[in-house]
Amino acid sequence: MKYSTTVYGNLQVTCPIDCGNAPKKSLLKDLNIALAKKNVNFIFDYLADDFLWDIVGDKRVQGKDKIADMINEYQTTQVSELHMSYIITHGKTASANGIFMLANKKSYAFCHVYNFTSAGKKSKLKEMTTYLIETSSSRLSF
Repeated sequence: MKYSTTVYGNLQVTCPIDCGNAPKKSLLKDLNIALAKKNVNFIFDYLADDFLWDIVGDKRVQGKDKIADMINEYQTTQVSELHMSYIITHGKTASANGIFMLANKKSYAFCHVYNFTSAGKKSKLKEMTTYLIETSSSRLSF
Protein backbone atom coordinates (compact mmCIF):
# COMPACT_ATOMS: atom_id res chain seq x y z
CA MET A 1 0.00 0.00 0.00
CA LYS A 2 1.22 3.49 -0.79
CA TYR A 3 1.10 6.31 1.77
CA SER A 4 1.37 10.07 1.61
CA THR A 5 2.65 12.35 4.34
CA THR A 6 1.33 15.85 4.94
CA VAL A 7 2.12 18.37 7.66
CA TYR A 8 -0.75 20.30 9.28
CA GLY A 9 0.89 22.88 11.53
CA ASN A 10 2.68 20.85 14.24
CA LEU A 11 1.06 17.57 13.16
CA GLN A 12 2.59 15.17 10.64
CA VAL A 13 -0.04 12.88 9.07
CA THR A 14 0.66 9.73 7.08
CA CYS A 15 -2.32 8.13 5.39
CA PRO A 16 -3.02 5.60 2.62
CA ILE A 17 -3.24 7.34 -0.74
CA ASP A 18 -6.62 5.72 -1.45
CA CYS A 19 -8.29 7.67 1.41
CA GLY A 20 -9.62 10.18 -1.10
CA ASN A 21 -11.41 7.59 -3.23
CA ALA A 22 -14.63 7.63 -1.22
CA PRO A 23 -16.34 10.55 0.54
CA LYS A 24 -16.57 8.73 3.89
CA LYS A 25 -12.89 7.73 3.77
CA SER A 26 -11.94 11.34 3.23
CA LEU A 27 -14.27 12.44 6.03
CA LEU A 28 -12.80 9.90 8.47
CA LYS A 29 -9.27 11.00 7.58
CA ASP A 30 -10.27 14.60 8.30
CA LEU A 31 -12.05 13.63 11.53
CA ASN A 32 -8.99 11.77 12.81
CA ILE A 33 -6.83 14.79 12.02
CA ALA A 34 -9.35 17.05 13.79
CA LEU A 35 -9.34 14.70 16.79
CA ALA A 36 -5.52 14.80 16.93
CA LYS A 37 -5.61 18.60 16.76
CA LYS A 38 -8.55 18.83 19.22
CA ASN A 39 -10.58 20.75 16.63
CA VAL A 40 -13.91 20.25 18.40
CA ASN A 41 -15.84 22.65 16.14
CA PHE A 42 -14.95 20.62 13.03
CA ILE A 43 -15.78 17.35 14.79
CA PHE A 44 -19.16 18.61 16.01
CA ASP A 45 -20.29 19.32 12.45
CA TYR A 46 -20.25 15.57 11.77
CA LEU A 47 -21.73 14.18 15.02
CA ALA A 48 -25.35 13.31 15.70
CA ASP A 49 -26.71 15.11 18.78
CA ASP A 50 -26.93 11.81 20.70
CA PHE A 51 -23.45 10.66 19.58
CA LEU A 52 -22.02 7.87 21.77
CA TRP A 53 -18.26 7.44 22.20
CA ASP A 54 -17.07 4.30 23.94
CA ILE A 55 -13.36 4.10 24.74
CA VAL A 56 -13.18 0.43 25.62
CA GLY A 57 -11.93 -0.20 29.14
CA ASP A 58 -11.95 3.48 30.04
CA LYS A 59 -15.15 5.48 29.60
CA ARG A 60 -18.36 5.88 27.68
CA VAL A 61 -19.82 9.31 26.93
CA GLN A 62 -23.06 10.18 25.16
CA GLY A 63 -24.15 13.57 23.83
CA LYS A 64 -22.27 16.28 22.00
CA ASP A 65 -22.25 18.47 25.11
CA LYS A 66 -19.94 16.01 26.90
CA ILE A 67 -17.65 15.13 23.98
CA ALA A 68 -15.57 18.34 24.03
CA ASP A 69 -14.71 17.77 27.68
CA MET A 70 -13.76 14.18 26.95
CA ILE A 71 -11.50 15.16 24.04
CA ASN A 72 -9.70 17.76 26.12
CA GLU A 73 -9.45 15.51 29.17
CA TYR A 74 -8.34 12.38 27.36
CA GLN A 75 -5.54 13.90 25.38
CA THR A 76 -3.54 16.31 27.54
CA THR A 77 -0.38 16.29 25.42
CA GLN A 78 -0.21 17.47 21.80
CA VAL A 79 -0.22 14.82 19.06
CA SER A 80 2.87 15.26 16.90
CA GLU A 81 2.41 12.36 14.45
CA LEU A 82 -0.61 10.47 13.18
CA HIS A 83 -0.16 7.38 11.02
CA MET A 84 -3.36 5.89 9.67
CA SER A 85 -2.95 2.33 8.40
CA TYR A 86 -6.44 1.67 7.03
CA ILE A 87 -9.74 3.45 6.63
CA ILE A 88 -12.49 1.03 5.68
CA THR A 89 -16.08 2.00 4.91
CA HIS A 90 -19.16 -0.02 4.02
CA GLY A 91 -22.70 1.31 4.12
CA LYS A 92 -23.30 2.97 7.46
CA THR A 93 -20.30 1.38 9.20
CA ALA A 94 -16.59 2.14 9.00
CA SER A 95 -13.30 1.76 10.83
CA ALA A 96 -9.89 3.40 10.95
CA ASN A 97 -6.74 2.26 12.64
CA GLY A 98 -3.17 3.34 13.09
CA ILE A 99 -0.72 4.82 15.56
CA PHE A 100 -0.26 8.29 16.95
CA MET A 101 2.67 9.79 18.83
CA LEU A 102 2.44 12.52 21.41
CA ALA A 103 4.93 15.35 21.80
CA ASN A 104 6.21 13.58 24.94
CA LYS A 105 7.19 10.60 22.67
CA LYS A 106 4.53 8.22 24.00
CA SER A 107 2.81 6.34 21.21
CA TYR A 108 -0.56 4.61 21.00
CA ALA A 109 -2.11 2.14 18.60
CA PHE A 110 -5.78 2.86 17.95
CA CYS A 111 -8.76 1.44 16.18
CA HIS A 112 -12.00 3.39 15.81
CA VAL A 113 -15.16 1.58 14.74
CA TYR A 114 -17.84 3.96 13.49
CA ASN A 115 -21.59 3.73 13.01
CA PHE A 116 -23.27 6.46 10.95
CA THR A 117 -26.94 7.44 11.12
CA SER A 118 -27.38 6.09 7.56
CA ALA A 119 -25.41 4.96 4.52
CA GLY A 120 -25.91 8.37 2.86
CA LYS A 121 -23.02 10.67 2.00
CA LYS A 122 -24.18 13.40 4.39
CA SER A 123 -25.02 11.16 7.35
CA LYS A 124 -23.70 12.01 10.81
CA LEU A 125 -21.67 9.82 13.15
CA LYS A 126 -23.96 8.10 15.64
CA GLU A 127 -21.41 5.96 17.52
CA MET A 128 -17.67 5.45 17.80
CA THR A 129 -15.97 2.64 19.68
CA THR A 130 -12.26 3.19 20.29
CA TYR A 131 -9.66 0.58 21.19
CA LEU A 132 -6.48 2.23 22.43
CA ILE A 133 -3.20 0.61 23.49
CA GLU A 134 0.01 2.34 24.55
CA THR A 135 2.92 0.97 22.53
CA SER A 136 6.58 0.69 23.45
CA SER A 137 7.78 2.20 20.19
CA SER A 138 8.98 5.79 20.24
CA ARG A 139 9.25 5.84 16.44
CA LEU A 140 6.39 5.32 14.04
CA SER A 141 6.78 3.55 10.73
CA PHE A 142 5.01 1.16 8.37
